[in-house]
Order: sequence, then structure tokens, then C-alpha cells
Amino acid sequence: MLNKLKKLDWGIIIILLCLMVVSVLAIHSATAHNPIYHNHHFKQLMFFGLGFFVAIAAVLFDYRVVLKSWHVLYAIGIILLILVYFLGAELNGAKGWFRFGQLSFQPAEVVKIILIIGLAYLLGRRQGERLNFSNDILIIGAFAFLPFLLVMIQPDLGNAIIYVVIVIGMLWIGNVKYMHVAIGLAAAVGCVILFMFLFNLFNTEIQGFLEEQKKSHWFDRINTFVNPEEASADDKRQSQNAQIAIGSGGLNGDGYLQGDMINGGFVPYTYSDSIFVVIGEEFGFQGSAILLLLYFLLIYRMIIIAFKCHDRRAAYMVIGIVSMFVFQVFQNIGMMIGLMPITGITLPFVSYGGTSLLLNMASIGLVFSIKAHQEVYELADN
Repeated sequence: MLNKLKKLDWGIIIILLCLMVVSVLAIHSATAHNPIYHNHHFKQLMFFGLGFFVAIAAVLFDYRVVLKSWHVLYAIGIILLILVYFLGAELNGAKGWFRFGQLSFQPAEVVKIILIIGLAYLLGRRQGERLNFSNDILIIGAFAFLPFLLVMIQPDLGNAIIYVVIVIGMLWIGNVKYMHVAIGLAAAVGCVILFMFLFNLFNTEIQGFLEEQKKSHWFDRINTFVNPEEASADDKRQSQNAQIAIGSGGLNGDGYLQGDMINGGFVPYTYSDSIFVVIGEEFGFQGSAILLLLYFLLIYRMIIIAFKCHDRRAAYMVIGIVSMFVFQVFQNIGMMIGLMPITGITLPFVSYGGTSLLLNMASIGLVFSIKAHQEVYELADN
């Protein structure tokens, strides 16, 4: 046990401790003037404590046990996604949460790590050889499409996009053929162009349908990004106010607890989805740069672990986790500065949220387990 604990990546732990400090301070600032959420920073601290316990304890378990149980985990994930559609609570137009009193649980978050584990197993069967379209890519596509579809109908666009990014990242490291990459990119670009064309062509019809389904916020978000010049002031307010707040922070920021845009409530969900606005306004460019540096160091440490893996499936899992984190950081910050459409994707390890934080810490725990057991076992045969 002690030998495994000695193999913990203390560099990652230090980075996570720094992110914890940033998270607690930012959440406290975002909720200081809101009596409903004034204790969220204490809850986040407790979630971090539990998360560190999960991450460190995971090093004692062999990741291969989880890997061999991928089909059971996948079945559980699909069942949870089906049940939450019928029995779950609705929040912000999406029916994707189980409620247990004051606690909530989002299955779509858990399925991300299940998807990574399953894809790592399927890719590992090729032992680094070029992926075959019919025997590998189509099977992987079908494997990922079912949870993607179930999350889309909740609807949860943010997590559905993350599933796609995880698949793309793991296929790339899994030695996909360049011809298949070119075909995939051409198909993706074609789908985006077709979507934008059809969205503009049937703009009124789409708006009416989504309003009937009580999903008008979907139309507002997409229309604001696709047609920013035509979007109403209300549709653009969140994005514009976020950019104003970040820009007003300048180089050094307005100071802790001194953000006017935050205190005035001009940007919604500053304790969760929009927490980067708090950092940008109160800590300025310097604070934002330090946060990005912490993310860079975290990703760098995990990539180094992936390079040192003897088991290809372990390396695939680490890269899947890296893909998940990189996209979430890019998307969350990008939507706050107007580069990406607004979705419900949170900022890893910083935004408030028990399910997402514990999942992220469990993902780090899986990385710890992979690092600790590479020197214990030889490459598995299957």
C-alpha cells in the first residue's frame, strides 16, 4: 500500500490544491451578495475534500479491474440515462438530474468516464495497428452514439459535444487512418455548413417548434452565435456582459469582491458556468493567465504519464481524460469571450458542482492508478 501511495503524482496534487483555492475564492465572491447561495464555497470545499479522498484512494485499486468491467459499466450508464429521462428533475430546460433532497446527481457526467474506459478497451484490441473502418470505427461510433443520443434528447448539448470530442481524441491517438480523418473532417464541415444553412432557412419554424417544446433557450443560444447581428439584445446580453466584465478587469483586475458586473448580477451563474468572468473581472489578465498555466501544467503532467504507459489501453484512457479536460476549458472560456456558443459546460475543478467535481477527481484518480500500476504489471494480453 505504501509503495503505491509513494507513486502518487504530487505535482498534480499541488496543481489541484491551487485550483481548489481559486475555485473556493471565486465561488465565494460570486455568491457573497446572494443569501441563497452564500454557503456554496463551503460545500465546494467539502466536495474537494471528498474528491481528494477518492483520487488518492483510487491509486490502491488496479485500473485493469475497471477496464475489464467496461461492458457492465456501459450498461449501467445507459440504464441511468434512460431512467433520468423519465424520473429525473428538470433544470434549465434539461431533464438530466436525479434529486435526493438537497443533493443532485447527473448521470451524463458519469457516462463521460465510462465512455473513456469502454473506448480504451475497444481501441486496445488493435495493439497500436491502424484502425479498420468496418471492424473498429463503426463499432466505436455505435458504442458512443447511444449515450450521445440519450443525452441529446434530455437535452444536454454540452455533455453531448464532450462525448464527441472524447471519441475524436481517442480515435486520433488510437492510430486512425489519415484517409478516415480527412473523410471525418469533410463530413463534419459539411454537417456544420448544412446545419447553418437549414437553421437560417427554417429559422422561424425552428423557433416556433422549440418554443412549443419549452426549449426556447436552445434557439436563443444558437441564434446568438450563428446570427449575432440579428439576435436581440436579450439574447446577446449574457455574452456581451461577460465580455464587458472580463475586459473591465484589465491587467490586474478590480480586486477581490470588487467586481461590479458580478455584484450587480449582470452575468448569470457566475458561481458555475460563468465563473471565469469572476476571475477575469476581479483578478484581471494576470489571474486568468495563472489559471490557464495551472491547466497547462495539469495537462502536461497527464500527457507525460500517458507517454510512460506500457499498456496502450492505459495510455488511451489518459488521453481520453486529457481530451475531456482540454475541450471543457476551451469551451467554457471561449463562450465567455465570444469565441464559442454558450452551453452548460463547466470549468473543470473551478465551477461549483458536486457531480462534475467528483467525476473530475475520480478521473484524476484513474490516472493515479494507471501511473502506480505501470511498474507493477506487465502488458496485459487482452
